[in-house]
Order: sequence, then structure tokens, then C-alpha cells
Amino acid sequence: MDKYSEIRPYQEDEVLPALSRIAKHPLLTPITSYLFPAEEPDKMSQLISSLKSVEDFQDKVMFFAIKKIILDTSSSLSYAGLDQFKNDKKHLFISNHRDILLDSGIIQVIFHSNNIQTSEMAVGDNLITDPFIEDIARSNKMIRVERGKNVRELYHSSMLLSNYIRKRISGKESSVWIAQRNGRTKDGVDLTEQGLLKMLEMSGSGDFAKDFDDLSIVPISVSYEFEPCDLLKTKELYISRRRKYVKVPGEDLNSILAGIMQYKGNVHIHFSQPLSFQELSVLAKLEKNEKFKALAETIDKSIISSYQLWKNNYIAYDLLFSVDKYSTLYTLSEKNRFIDYVKYKLSDTEGDPKEMEEIFLSIYANPVLSKEKIF
Repeated sequence: MDKYSEIRPYQEDEVLPALSRIAKHPLLTPITSYLFPAEEPDKMSQLISSLKSVEDFQDKVMFFAIKKIILDTSSSLSYAGLDQFKNDKKHLFISNHRDILLDSGIIQVIFHSNNIQTSEMAVGDNLITDPFIEDIARSNKMIRVERGKNVRELYHSSMLLSNYIRKRISGKESSVWIAQRNGRTKDGVDLTEQGLLKMLEMSGSGDFAKDFDDLSIVPISVSYEFEPCDLLKTKELYISRRRKYVKVPGEDLNSILAGIMQYKGNVHIHFSQPLSFQELSVLAKLEKNEKFKALAETIDKSIISSYQLWKNNYIAYDLLFSVDKYSTLYTLSEKNRFIDYVKYKLSDTEGDPKEMEEIFLSIYANPVLSKEKIF
């Protein structure tokens, strides 16, 4: 039996039935109307019905849609560090997590545009809310990450995921993308969860340096000029200061749609060099818990150091701390435009205005603070 059948992407014999279900689903019509308003609704259904593979679905549907989103909602897309992926070596891509869908989606489009094999992508099952979404996700190389279980179930699902990721990479079958943390960064501070690294080590041999070297970890930094869902994140952080934040039904879908539709300005993706065996060997000499802490900090340093800071970040920092430390990096008109943007975003919100503004500015200022701590 295929022990990974519940979490892995669809295989070739499963893709055709899934594409047939997607093509017939009533939700396809409104999705098509949004993404391709000039096309007849039936055209997308007919296209999907004609596809024969995961590669076809990614090439002719998913990547086409993501490219349109980038074109419609961003000023530019730049990237660096791709030269190292021109061979057949597989990697574990660990990136910061700012947008539910687009972080991994844009990375895959970059790979596809440069004739690099796309990776599989680990996605929380909280986002796979019904069979239609599951068909789309698993036809698009998505790995289902099970959450919200009791301790025993969580252990077994973590072991299964760890074994699957290691099998795919060490077997040279596919690279895998995973976010550095469970859920998006809400406050602009990108930190790798040690729990993620401990999950990855569950399938190892016990040789810390070799186990992580086998995974060939590549840190990726995703930088948006305008933070996806900045207002929604502000509201969540405001509520969280007062009580435990509980998501309402449909909130994740709303965040996905907001992230897709919101203007992003400039977008930059930086692919760092894989962590070396030498680096990992130094960490392996530390005490058990210190190893994972130090490995998380190594990944964080790579992500933060290559994070592209924008003028918005510097302006927010100076506004938040009432200084002009970075004033040479932006003009007065650029500062006033960002102030107007903040006022517009917060104009119809409930709560203490000063505190809401402080939280909003912190989301943009914290990447600057993170860089200051490193350099």
C-alpha cells in the first residue's frame, strides 16, 4: 500500500480523474470570470478537460493564472540566485511566509520560466477545505500537511511528512518547498520554527550534519513592497493583544483572495546557497536543543540578510520611532504617499487609532529592525 497516498500530490493515474472533476465543478465559472474576464466560461472547462498531466495543468492553468496576478497587482518581479539550480540535484526550499498562496506560487513560476523543475509544496490542510480545493492543490504538486490533531496523531503525521520529504529529496525525485513556520508571519519578523527542523530530523539517521546535508536546505527570502493582507494582519495582532485570536469560518479563503487582489508593488525573491556540510558540522557539536536553535538562526540569518528592503520599510521605521535615520533613502513626497496609504488603510477600522497605526507601521518597520540585529 502507498502509505503516503493521503498527503502526497496526485500521481499520473490520479490526475486525469481529478482534472475531470475540476472541469465540471460549478465554482470553476466564477474563478474563470475573475482570472480571465474576456474568455467564455466554458473555455476554461474545455481546456482543463483536455489536459493530460500535472505539468500540463501547471503550465496552462496555474502558472498562467499566477503570471496574470503578478502582472495585474505588482510593479515588477525580480529574483537572484538561480544559477545553482541548473543541475539535477534536489533541495529543500525553506522560505519566509508572507502570503498564503503567492509565496510558493511565484517561486514555482520563476522555476518554470527558467526551465528548472518545479518543486512540490507543503501546504496546511486547513487551506484544503473541500474536495474541489484538494483536487486543484494535489494536481499542482501540493503536499498535504495535517494539523489540529492530538499529540499521538500529530507525532505520526509529522513522521509521515518527514519521511516523505526525505524520500523525495534523497531519492532525487523532486525538490520540496516548505514555509519556515506554521502560518504566515503577521508582524514582519521572519523566524524559523525549531519544531519544523525537529520534524525534518525525525526521518534521519541520527547524524545531525549528514541528515540535514542530505536535504540540501536552500533558504529563500520573499520580499513584497506592500505587505500582503497588511490590514488583516493589523486587525489580528490588535485583537491578539487582548484575547486569544480565533479564526472565523472562511477566514483563510478571505486572506487568500485578499493576497491575490491586493497591490503588491515590487516583488523580489532571493535564493541563497544551500547550507554547507561544514556549517552543519559546526552546529552538530552543540547540545541537542542548541543544535536546532542554532540551525534555525542560521536559516533566519540567510533569509533576513537577503530580504529586499523597500522605501516603505525605511519610512515606516522612521515614522514608528519618530526619527529620520533612513531619510536619505526616500523623498518627502514618497514619505507623504506612504502616510496617505496608512491613513487610507486604517480609515475604516475599529479600535484605538494610535495603537492600530503603531501595529501597522511595525509590520513594515520590523524587517529593518531584523537586519539591524544581524549587521
